[in-house]
Amino acid sequence: MSASLGLGTYKVRDIAKAARTACLHGTARIDTARIDTAPNYGSAHQELVPVLSEHPQIKVSTKTGFFSKDEATAAVAEGILTDAQAAAGHSLTPEFLRWQTDRSLAVLGRADIVFVHNPEHAHLGRQELHERLRDGFAELERFAQAGRIGGYGVAAWSGFTSGAFTVPDLLGLAREAAGTDQHHLHAVQLPVSLVMARPISLALDGRGPLVQARAAGLTTFGSSPLHGGELPRLATPELADHIRPGSTPAAACLLAAISCPSLDVVLLSASTAEHWAAAREAAAAPLVPAELRKAIDVLAQG
Repeated sequence: MSASLGLGTYKVRDIAKAARTACLHGTARIDTARIDTAPNYGSAHQELVPVLSEHPQIKVSTKTGFFSKDEATAAVAEGILTDAQAAAGHSLTPEFLRWQTDRSLAVLGRADIVFVHNPEHAHLGRQELHERLRDGFAELERFAQAGRIGGYGVAAWSGFTSGAFTVPDLLGLAREAAGTDQHHLHAVQLPVSLVMARPISLALDGRGPLVQARAAGLTTFGSSPLHGGELPRLATPELADHIRPGSTPAAACLLAAISCPSLDVVLLSASTAEHWAAAREAAAAPLVPAELRKAIDVLAQG
């Protein structure tokens, strides 16, 4: 079984158009459609408002941690951040996570998941980072318990691969934050691609963050399956043909991510109906584990 497809809005130019296209062409059922965004993705929140109103079945996730220059100015004016904290462009303080999540909900109206965004970016020691995450989780638990969000998660770039935290770490911190096993940590997100292939290799061996998260009942999201659009230019026709004979480099690279074991959702920054049709075609016929392992082995050999 392959991962389902969702829209990732990072660096998407016309987000409203891309979101409407994803709703119509990205999945066979509108009630399984997902859109992932963040308050530092330009005007993404504002552009998504009419689309979410038109399609109330869509699940939407946003993030907290990174912020735009306008948010920095507002946070300083309201005493949420100091000038020095604002200059960092990223904050994990509970006060800021609460303030930013409130602002996001005021625009979007709802959020099925709020991800703590690249917590490893804080460059803290492991113990201090875990303390910050636990305190941040406690704030997001309050939002979830009040019914304002469906749950929360962690969206990492390098946090899982660098050892900054593991899925068992996050589950333990969520239990501490909630004071019970009935917490609202519902998801993890990390890059999964032929460039960031470590999660795929581990999952093929029945190990790693995706397998651990799936076993714990968390939803797993794979970001950057085409590595910011770079992969189709880097992949050779020979590699694409090795992955699936007759495939284009873009389709072959996407196919590898979609076929990753224990991955629930692959987030694409696709804007056109043609791109979504190609993605759905890939998802309909994923690689079997032996085929995926061969592709990963070829990359490892250079």
